[in-house]
Amino acid sequence: MAKQTSLITFTGKLGNMIGYERKGQYLLRSKPETVRQTAATRRAAQRFGLASKKGALIRRAFAEELDIRCDTTRVNRLNKALIQTGSITRLKGFRFNQSTGIDRFFIEMPVYVNNSTLSIPSQVLPALEGITALEVKVMGARIGFSEHKIIATDAVRLVIRTGEAFAGAELPLDVPGDGVLIVTVQVRGLYNELPSGNRKHMAADIVGVELPEPKEVTNNVVSPQYKRLDEVPSLMVFSAYEGCGQTFIQLE
Repeated sequence: MAKQTSLITFTGKLGNMIGYERKGQYLLRSKPETVRQTAATRRAAQRFGLASKKGALIRRAFAEELDIRCDTTRVNRLNKALIQTGSITRLKGFRFNQSTGIDRFFIEMPVYVNNSTLSIPSQVLPALEGITALEVKVMGARIGFSEHKIIATDAVRLVIRTGEAFAGAELPLDVPGDGVLIVTVQVRGLYNELPSGNRKHMAADIVGVELPEPKEVTNNVVSPQYKRLDEVPSLMVFSAYEGCGQTFIQLE
């Protein structure tokens, strides 16, 4: 492992060297001459590839609305969470800012209900040093992972004074479509309506993941049509059978 000390840094392959970023530093390592993969490593590589694609879609879906400085480990942490959980629904609780969660700002936590609405209970928000209000933004992104596309997004913003009684609020989202709905709540501390630059006063957590409703599968099997033999038009293909003293046919 070597550090990149030039003015121009890079990530990816360059000749027999590979550049990469770790904890804000740009490093170098040599490319291996041969790569030997077992069945287990190939499966692990496939899982990592699928998780990376899903993680990239999730980050891109919220990139325009997120106003906080996400830490440099968020890419690897999100990929790791997708691999370890094995289910997109278990991403609830993931923090885009690892050092601070939205639980720092509420006594009664906001709750996402499965009708695209965030419910914030009534409470007195805790007083934070240097903070006069909280900016709460709920963001929803509907993603089609199988189609690898972002279907729709929406965001709703609310400002709440700290140290005062808050009556509660219902923040609805309008995110139509058939993909997976991921809901993230962002909280920023404000001082005189300006956002704090302190990382401790900004958070963004995934609070809900809602799968699309399964589509009903209709049975299109057509029941055979039966008619009396004397009702069948000419040149029609059929098979005949007898029953109860009469001859019937089954149309084909």
